[in-house]
Amino acid sequence: MYKDFGDPDCHPPHTAALTLTQLQSIQCNVNEVEWYFATCEDFRLSGISHPFWHDWLYADPSQFLTPEALHYWHRQFWDHDMQWCKHALGAVELDFRFSVLPPIAGFCHFNQGMMKLKQVVDVVIAIQALMEFRYLAQAPAITSQMHDCISAALKTFHDHKHAIIDAGLCHGQTSGAALDHWEIPKLEFMQSVTPSIHQAGTVIQWSANTTEHAHIKVVKDPVTTTNNQNYDSQICCTLDHDKKCHLFNTAVSLSE
Repeated sequence: MYKDFGDPDCHPPHTAALTLTQLQSIQCNVNEVEWYFATCEDFRLSGISHPFWHDWLYADPSQFLTPEALHYWHRQFWDHDMQWCKHALGAVELDFRFSVLPPIAGFCHFNQGMMKLKQVVDVVIAIQALMEFRYLAQAPAITSQMHDCISAALKTFHDHKHAIIDAGLCHGQTSGAALDHWEIPKLEFMQSVTPSIHQAGTVIQWSANTTEHAHIKVVKDPVTTTNNQNYDSQICCTLDHDKKCHLFNTAVSLSE
């Protein structure tokens, strides 16, 4: 199924019952980690033997795990759309075009840039359709008309995406070679956006910005002070030192 990620069809959801059935069919010792993970890969599973929701009688991850803007769209734009444009225009030209855009209050201005195309029409239509999809799907309130527009934008992308492959703009992140397929999980995720809006409301309310910010403060920033060994203990030590410095500064401020 993962080879069909690029098609325009909405595939059946990966339900809790299906996942649990697949986990039960795996006949190997969980403690044999490498063997267990390799077996899970046959089912496209992550290797978690006991999902936290396994005994939630009426809950289904295909419904309560909603789309999330930061990783579904913003990260997808950087990993894919931006790279297609870079291969189409060249990094220098793309940076130049971003740098000459007039600054607008409240928006990030890339004055240093962000890093000739033959089939420019279809490529531009495809990328523009993805941008339209993301823009509409992040609205704080979505009407039935907007819901139809979101679906139409995704369909427009699928109708014109062939031009990106034909122009050799889709490259593998590891190999750097041009790809001739659409085995991109985030494209399949996009098919779940409109069903999720029906089931759980607007997507923007499930933003991971708060938890991601916390992850940066308590993991990503402290790890830069380590020697890349024993991450857990060194991160905890750094956070402990920061906390003590904060308390000391607070005490000094109060005493003054």
